[in-house]
Amino acid sequence: MQKREHSASESFFWPTVWAVALHVLIFGMLFVSFAMTPELPEARPIVQATLYQLKSKSQATTQTNQKLAGEAKKSAARQTEVEQMETKKLEQEAIKAAEQKKEETAQKAEAAKKADEAKKADAAAKAEAAEAAAAKAEAAKAEAAEKAAEAKKSELADIAKKKAEQEEAKKEAAEEAKKKAAEDAKKKAAEDAKKKAEDDAKKAAAAAAAEDAKKKAAEDAKKKAAADAAKTKAQDAARKAAEDKKAQALADLLSDKPERQQALADEQGDEVAGNFDDLIRSRAAEGWARPPSARKNMTVVLQINMLPDGTVTNVSVSRSSGDGPFDSSAVAAVKNIGRLTEMQGLKPADFNPYRSFKMTFTPEDLAL
Repeated sequence: MQKREHSASESFFWPTVWAVALHVLIFGMLFVSFAMTPELPEARPIVQATLYQLKSKSQATTQTNQKLAGEAKKSAARQTEVEQMETKKLEQEAIKAAEQKKEETAQKAEAAKKADEAKKADAAAKAEAAEAAAAKAEAAKAEAAEKAAEAKKSELADIAKKKAEQEEAKKEAAEEAKKKAAEDAKKKAAEDAKKKAEDDAKKAAAAAAAEDAKKKAAEDAKKKAAADAAKTKAQDAARKAAEDKKAQALADLLSDKPERQQALADEQGDEVAGNFDDLIRSRAAEGWARPPSARKNMTVVLQINMLPDGTVTNVSVSRSSGDGPFDSSAVAAVKNIGRLTEMQGLKPADFNPYRSFKMTFTPEDLAL
């Protein structure tokens, strides 16, 4: 295995970094040593005593003063000696601390150097391990590629085999479908022929039934027309008989005595009133839409106002049946009459009851 050669920049990089770090560390320790230097005690003042002799004092006083001065000198000397010893001791401690810091700095620098060397060795080992891993990965990749190529070949062979089998199955399915289609077409042709025959038979039967229905409808129409003609003829005969009866009554009224004339007039008035009531009910029934809520035994009383020419001017509910839709339909039916031309020519005495009158309507009446 060939080791990778380091370039010039890589060779000088780490030594430069470590040199800068070492200088920074030394300067930092110097600042720390200055900060940790113990403070020296404050210097004590040296007391100097001067003895002045006064000529006027006695010998005993003089001796005492001399003695005191000697003791003061001795005390001052001792104090000075103690202070010098303490100062020397502090200087020695400071020197010792500086030497200790220097030694610690040297030890740290040595440790940093060893750590740098160890780190370099570790980096070299890692580089060798990475190169070995890369070589191993390349070998594994080549082996995997070879296996993949073999698997691809095997897969292509399987695909080709399956494709051939599918083609064969498609051919067989096509043959089978062709046979089935021929059979289905044959069956369908037979069924279509059968169905066509049935449809033709149904059409013929329907045509015959339609012809019979047409004949029956023509006969029913003919019968209805005859019935309507007979009904119309009967109505005309009844109307003519009523008119004849009225004319006869009028002739009797004109030719008879006053008492007879009054009796006939009253009878004729009652008959006319009954006829107009029936006429109003009949005309109302013609334009009336029966509501779904209409039931038997319902009764509504309507207030009706009319003009002498037979025009209906107002219709309102005087007494309700209890069913609003039925009441409204009865009012609308009477309003739809509009005008009764048959009332024209009535005498004022005969018309007066119809100016404002009440009539009762039921579902049976309106159904006429």
